[in-house]
Amino acid sequence: MTGYYETGSSPACRSCICEFNRFTEALFWSRIMQEHALFIKLGLPANEPELREKAQEFIERFKELRRRLNKACRLEGELLRDLIDAVKDIIEFKAELLRLLIQCKAEPGSNYPLLLDHIRREAMHFLELLRKPEPKEPLFILLKEQVFWLRIMKEHIEFIIHLLDPSERELLNQAEGLRRTFSRLLETARDLESMAQTRPRTFNTVLRFTENVITAAMELRNFKAAAFELAELCELLSIVSTPLLLDHVRREADKFIDEMEAILPALKKCNVGKDKCKQ
Repeated sequence: MTGYYETGSSPACRSCICEFNRFTEALFWSRIMQEHALFIKLGLPANEPELREKAQEFIERFKELRRRLNKACRLEGELLRDLIDAVKDIIEFKAELLRLLIQCKAEPGSNYPLLLDHIRREAMHFLELLRKPEPKEPLFILLKEQVFWLRIMKEHIEFIIHLLDPSERELLNQAEGLRRTFSRLLETARDLESMAQTRPRTFNTVLRFTENVITAAMELRNFKAAAFELAELCELLSIVSTPLLLDHVRREADKFIDEMEAILPALKKCNVGKDKCKQ
């Protein structure tokens, strides 16, 4: 699990319609799924050998799928079916673990219930992309992605706060400020998504809001990258299981920014040239 993945051209927006490239998304999210399985395993207590073994099986399963993806040119046929099956299975595994914790039938280790729900939602998002949803107008896809990603980013900050040592006061103070920012942004995104259901011909507020979201996401991305570098240098006091976790959330922030920057020009075009767009 070395190296960096660039998100490339997904989503692609043309003629005021945006859609995701399933193959590009699979390259990104299959690595995320493999790392989720690793983080679950690292967080499970030693007296849960069966669950740890099951997590290891998912690590190997997605590792093999990534090997096949790297050799492929398109996502179709048996490869697509196998990937969909693996994602469905890891969703159920995450849900099973969450149920056990909620019902006090397993020891949580360091796997917070919200963390399990968080990574379950990411897997469900991946599954939705694999099923190739219909192309949509940029306004609707932008706001939907904002609501999804802003919640993910807010929770990343909350997890980091709980993993940092109490003595890391400056980092904790910075993280708390970011948490407040992303809580406000998420609430606003939900409001705007609801308003957009009235199908306005233009919605300039969303353009301004998205610019603010990108700026905040870049700040968060830099915070995560700095934390990762500190962990790599053994200069961070925390209970982070591996520096890879911080790089993992940094890559997701990059993905969020890339998506916003890909969709925003299409929305601007549609907002100005509204007569050429679906209303």
